[in-house]
Amino acid sequence: MAPLLHLRDVALTFGGQPLLEAAEISVSAGERVSLVGRNGSGKSTLLKIAAGLVEPDHAERFVQPGATIRYLPQEPDFTGYKTSLAYVEAGLGPGDDAYRAQYLVTELGLTGEEDPATMSGGESRRAALARVLAPEPDILLLDEPTNHLDLPVIEWLEQELKSLRSAMVLISHDRRFLTSLSRATVWLDRGVTRRMEKGFGDFEAWRDEVLAQEELDRHKLDRKIAREEDWLRYGVSARRTRNQRRLGELFALRDQRRTARVATGNVRLEASEAQTSGKLVIEAVDVAKAYGDNVVVKNLSLRVARGDRIGIVGPNGAGKTTLINLLTGGLQPDSGTVKLGTSLEMMTLDQRRESLDPATPLGDALTGGGSDQVMVGGQPRHVISYMKDFLFQPLQRGTAVGALSGGERGRLMLARALAKPSNLLVLDEPTNDLDLETLDLLQELLADYQGTVLLVSHDRDFLDRVVSAVLISDGDGVWTEYAGGYSDMLTQRGRGVGAKARAVEKPSAATPKSAPSAAPAASSAKRKLSFNEKHALETLPKKIEALQAEAAKLNAAVAGDLYTRDPKLFAKATARLEEVAREIGDAEERWLELEMLREEIGA
Repeated sequence: MAPLLHLRDVALTFGGQPLLEAAEISVSAGERVSLVGRNGSGKSTLLKIAAGLVEPDHAERFVQPGATIRYLPQEPDFTGYKTSLAYVEAGLGPGDDAYRAQYLVTELGLTGEEDPATMSGGESRRAALARVLAPEPDILLLDEPTNHLDLPVIEWLEQELKSLRSAMVLISHDRRFLTSLSRATVWLDRGVTRRMEKGFGDFEAWRDEVLAQEELDRHKLDRKIAREEDWLRYGVSARRTRNQRRLGELFALRDQRRTARVATGNVRLEASEAQTSGKLVIEAVDVAKAYGDNVVVKNLSLRVARGDRIGIVGPNGAGKTTLINLLTGGLQPDSGTVKLGTSLEMMTLDQRRESLDPATPLGDALTGGGSDQVMVGGQPRHVISYMKDFLFQPLQRGTAVGALSGGERGRLMLARALAKPSNLLVLDEPTNDLDLETLDLLQELLADYQGTVLLVSHDRDFLDRVVSAVLISDGDGVWTEYAGGYSDMLTQRGRGVGAKARAVEKPSAATPKSAPSAAPAASSAKRKLSFNEKHALETLPKKIEALQAEAAKLNAAVAGDLYTRDPKLFAKATARLEEVAREIGDAEERWLELEMLREEIGA
């Protein structure tokens, strides 16, 4: 099948260093491709080149004539738009359905009247998603589509993307999301791409095989160089003319070994553990907290023992951060009691990257300034050595925090937090912007951690790998605890995280524009028909009727003396009749499938 989009031989250099070298990516109609690689490997840049937004040093770019492309950036630009709906509708092309734009805005929990200047990160992401999904383009290029989204919206988005016929290229750190959607994987590593015709679920085993083969090839090359150097050193005829070719080959081998771009080292994560805490870490009895009519916690009783790993999940606005503050003593309850155990040393990793001054140099952010030593678990370490553990280069010591990528800021926050001794880790969205390898190592660190962990996360796969119990919001301040990970909770509960309820009326004229917007209404707890499915249910009967009428006309034509009068026209009519019969069968089967789904949802 001819590709809709094909990039090949892409080369791009930043700051004298090659970012992309002979990279390639192609996507055909209906394909779903995951684009994976470490933070800083150039994934977002490659996607921008595919979208035609960045000019590379060299590339061959082919787009099928007439094919439509929509690109979802990590940071959308709302300049010039007065409302979220105006921004979404601006992405529609000639002939696109304006109703679909309004439908998606509503499904994603927006009213359409939000002022882009005051929207939160989650609202901005939902508006940007509605803008690229509304036209139903031939190709969707999605850069971290789940960033800033809560679980109900992530699960709704999965279902919506599955219902689309658009080809897709996806960048995401959400394993579950990639595994669910992708059917092919492109790995961008050291400027070069490799493609596997399987989804992300098979990626990690394949990647490990590739790296193991590279290591074996490198070992063979080293042995060959050693043999040639022995010949050069001890061969009595090394300088004779007939051996100059062999000498040249040795120099070429050395150059090959020197210039080979080896895989970047792994992040070294090690939590500095304090003395053992008491057996009982937290005991909450009938705790309640409300802000006016908004009840965040109601009659919660919970015991957290040493070594527990509690995952806290719920939609945005459910009060997860407030609950964390109540349990750790940072906030007093309106009623009930919270008792903290003995010998607690707590370390908190805040999800807000802006808690770091953007002008602070990276080295000072780790040392506190005025020193080249970092205290790690009470022991001094040179800042450069500690930076290398988190994949920072020595030259980055003076780089301002504001100039770091999202992933680099995430690693910096981890480096700062893990240097402090603790026996209680409080992690609020620690997986934001981290690449898959760093997520793996963070998971291993938490598995080996001897203390207690409270974890807020929307990453279902990470929750499954880390936590021993899940505390989930049931709405109206009710929180329920389930043993096991996120998937275990789904099995016991029978449904996922529901969206926080909200009023759907548009704000009145008296409502100030700066008032916070309501939480998203999208919910995947109960399957809903997508826009495409609803549209198909409405239009398929008319389509079937039209096809049947065409079939009747064709049958009448071929039943007469058409073959005698015009054999070519007879052959054409017969071929079209067969094609119409197939179309009728496909349409009837699809309509029956959707009608059964509609009845099942209604039941």
